[in-house]
Amino acid sequence: MTADTSARYREFKMPDVGEGLTEAEILKWYVQPGDTVVDGQVVCEVETAKAAVELPIPYDGVVHALRFDEGTTVDVGASIITVDVAPGSEDSAAAPAAPVAAPVEPVGEADAAEPKGRQPVLVGYGVSESSTKRRPRRGAAAVPGQGAAASAGAAIQAEMNGHAAPAPVAEALTRPLAKPPVRKLAKDLGVDLATITPTGPDGIITREDVHAATAAATAVPEAPEAPAPAPAPAATAAPVAASGGRETRIPVKGVRKATAAAMVGSAFTAPHVTEFVTVDVTRTMRLVEELKSDKDMAGVRVNPLLLIAKALLVAIKRHPEVNATWDEAAQEIVVKHYVNLGIAAATPRGLLVPNIKDAHDQTLPQLAQSLSELVSTAREGKTTPAAMQGGTVTITNVGVFGVDTGTPILNPGESAILAVGAIKLQPWVHKGKVKPRQVTTLALSFDHRLVDGELGSKVLADVAAVLEQPKRLITWA
Repeated sequence: MTADTSARYREFKMPDVGEGLTEAEILKWYVQPGDTVVDGQVVCEVETAKAAVELPIPYDGVVHALRFDEGTTVDVGASIITVDVAPGSEDSAAAPAAPVAAPVEPVGEADAAEPKGRQPVLVGYGVSESSTKRRPRRGAAAVPGQGAAASAGAAIQAEMNGHAAPAPVAEALTRPLAKPPVRKLAKDLGVDLATITPTGPDGIITREDVHAATAAATAVPEAPEAPAPAPAPAATAAPVAASGGRETRIPVKGVRKATAAAMVGSAFTAPHVTEFVTVDVTRTMRLVEELKSDKDMAGVRVNPLLLIAKALLVAIKRHPEVNATWDEAAQEIVVKHYVNLGIAAATPRGLLVPNIKDAHDQTLPQLAQSLSELVSTAREGKTTPAAMQGGTVTITNVGVFGVDTGTPILNPGESAILAVGAIKLQPWVHKGKVKPRQVTTLALSFDHRLVDGELGSKVLADVAAVLEQPKRLITWA
């Protein structure tokens, strides 16, 4: 790119969308080369160690090139998209004409560090037919000198995966179409996408196609070219499918990687203590049913978690010193006079713990609305990094999985976490007689630097007392 044309092309770099994050994975491109973009338009979705985030472009123009393919992890500060901010200018005569691919500036050392098996792919130039429909990728033959290399690479990869080398025709040079999850599945199973016949719309390879290829490779092993003179040492081992079906390796990155690091840090930094109590919540369950028909709760979701959250807030109000954090640098305990209530949510991207800001100030209908929005946003993968920062205490509902209880690990920087077990009908002594009652087990883990056994016991006992006699929500509030 010459000095004259460089002013036309703007490089949009991967921003730090969190606090001190160093990398992000490109999940999906919403634009392709040739598409017109305007300032503020979302061009891609990326996943950081904290959440999935949509990135808006900061200027107007026409997409010139995408620097990385979907599924690639990119360092913060690396250029990810080039935009022509002066399309149609006099310099356009010097610009490459579609669909011929022209040289572009090298991305830098980030590309050189990519594994050989997954190099960033520069999508071919040309105006896309639709901004929402994925365009078929152009063949690599358009770039001089790359055809032979791509063919040889495909042949070597196919042989390594136990398949015959693809025929050296122009179609073999086209990158197979598949969505990122399907590419990941194929990579985990050791299947070469170039050897699969796609059955999806527009020639897209589906998950079923990958599994079918795996089954075929397992069912029909390749015959040896010639009998071996002696058994190889590997012959004594149990047979392993060419697809690697006995093991599956799952890359740890994004939210899952951050969660793992945070939990290890929390477990070995904060001295955990966990206490348990089993409680009759029959009256609470009756109140849940009554609130569902209350006109003041119309339009919001009412469930046991709502009253459990309210019970914990009441217990914190009665024992505010439990709502604190440890300042290691100052060697001080910082008591919070607000409650940002975290709710652990299992999502396709891993465990997220968004929190309800100033939950202590919310009425029951407001708390119900906040819980509903928090859970739905997490399930959709739209939780923002800001929503997961600043939590003070957390609730994790393991009962939804049919689990009775557990010993939860503290969310880093928080003082306590309440685990709620499954609510089940159990024999219970009630008014001197054994009756079937709705019973659950609560577990409270707390940081013993902040919360001693007496304080932790009082908080847990108060939560149980409110759930056993929910009228205490009024008398203790």
